[in-house]
Amino acid sequence: MKRYSTRIASNPYLVGSFACIGGGLFGLDISSMSGVLNNEAYKRTFGYPGSNAQGAIVAAMPAGSFVRALLVTKLADVIGRRPTIMTSAWIWVIGSILQCAAQDRGMLVVGRIFSGMSIGLASSCVPLYQSEITNHNIRGRIVSLQQWAITWGILIQYFIQFGCSYINGAASFRIPWGLQMIPAIILGLGMMFFPESPRWLIDHGREEEALEVLADLHSGGDPNNELVQLEYEEIKAQVHFEKTEGAKSYLDLLKPGIFRRVTLGCSLQMWSQLSGMNIMMYYIVYVFQGAGLTGRRGNLIASAVQYVLNVMFTIPAIIYIDKWGRRPLLLIGTMMMGFWLYLVGGLQGGFGEWGIVDGDRVWVISDRGSVTKGVIVCSYLFVCSFAVTMGPVSWTYPAEIFPMRVRAKAVSLSTATNWMFNFALAWAVPPGLSNIAWKTYFIFGTFNFAAFVHVFFCFPETAGRTLEEIEDVFSQGHTFAAWKIKRDIGKKTLQEVKRRSEAASFDDGSKEEKKAEETA
Repeated sequence: MKRYSTRIASNPYLVGSFACIGGGLFGLDISSMSGVLNNEAYKRTFGYPGSNAQGAIVAAMPAGSFVRALLVTKLADVIGRRPTIMTSAWIWVIGSILQCAAQDRGMLVVGRIFSGMSIGLASSCVPLYQSEITNHNIRGRIVSLQQWAITWGILIQYFIQFGCSYINGAASFRIPWGLQMIPAIILGLGMMFFPESPRWLIDHGREEEALEVLADLHSGGDPNNELVQLEYEEIKAQVHFEKTEGAKSYLDLLKPGIFRRVTLGCSLQMWSQLSGMNIMMYYIVYVFQGAGLTGRRGNLIASAVQYVLNVMFTIPAIIYIDKWGRRPLLLIGTMMMGFWLYLVGGLQGGFGEWGIVDGDRVWVISDRGSVTKGVIVCSYLFVCSFAVTMGPVSWTYPAEIFPMRVRAKAVSLSTATNWMFNFALAWAVPPGLSNIAWKTYFIFGTFNFAAFVHVFFCFPETAGRTLEEIEDVFSQGHTFAAWKIKRDIGKKTLQEVKRRSEAASFDDGSKEEKKAEETA
């Protein structure tokens, strides 16, 4: 008896997208904080936290995510991808309960650490699961749904916060924090009906089960389908090669050919954080406040528009990411994001001054309506640029570039890099805006231009290939001339895969015979 629903497995978009609820949890957390920054009941309950204290509260979540993202490798490799995602859901429920019931900063921080542990598991394992269970022709589209789920989480939670802001007292923030456990419960229960990764099954000697999963995923249950056989043979050959090559360990990440990919995966997650999107998501209230947009209602509405744009402009990337490719999106995105941040910094620096807003000393643009609108528009355009480029690609690329034997470890290390920089920036941005104000935008703009240079020289295209074919992409070399690797590199037919598999089996047989002769 199968341990999953064949009807679910036969729908590639459902089987690939449901786990994205794990990404939605990250989005819920982002706006669960950004929506309360100017909530008087929140400030009163938690002792009117200053910029450093507020940064620490926000940073507690990515701190937990960083630790848990590193530990996910053991779980994902030992118990499987699906149970790991289910575990993340129940940890999130615990974190939500603690936050909802928090009576002081300490309890709130502990709750956010639990939520961070959940997101650390989900953000590492969900793209891994998606990349291993979907057809290579739509892999980028499916994995990029992780980013879309994040944007939906941000949007939904922000509107809940917006509605609850009209409630007097602590219920205005406790209700949204309590409601965010509902998606996690749905994820934890729903994943029971989804199949395990066929690559993980083959890696653990469950080949018949893996073939069944592949047949249900790609051909309505027909194990003799050419696509099913092609992927099955490729996975078997790759797993066999990796098992004979050496033991699985973190030392594998330092081997030639692997270390290059580890640096690419980690650096891309680093650049996604250094792009400045943290400012626009966690602390958009502070950004618009400094632009001269006053009043809680006006600020909340302007922020809500930004979150809607974030959702809308992720859609083109989901549809076309496999057609456009990863490199073009990263190059265009980093250049545009740097440009918009430089404009925001220039407008802030040229027309702003130090002033007092709501009792706090801030750099603010006063009585210049056109400049205020200019900053808001540039902020919107920055978010749109991120949503259609760096956002989805930063999750897709690290999930597809690693070989099976190190994939879970390497993806978790890449994701841990994301959370390490998320933690640092979540804590550093409020003091940064309080002390160097508009110069903060120039710093992040410069990071984007540096990312453009790095991508241009070092990041090869990976779209349109199976995970096993990507091995040929990196075997081409061109470590610092990535543009030389063409998009047709690595493409194979079923006959070529079978011949390679038979040759590998013959070589292994010859080695065994030779050893037997030497022993005799």
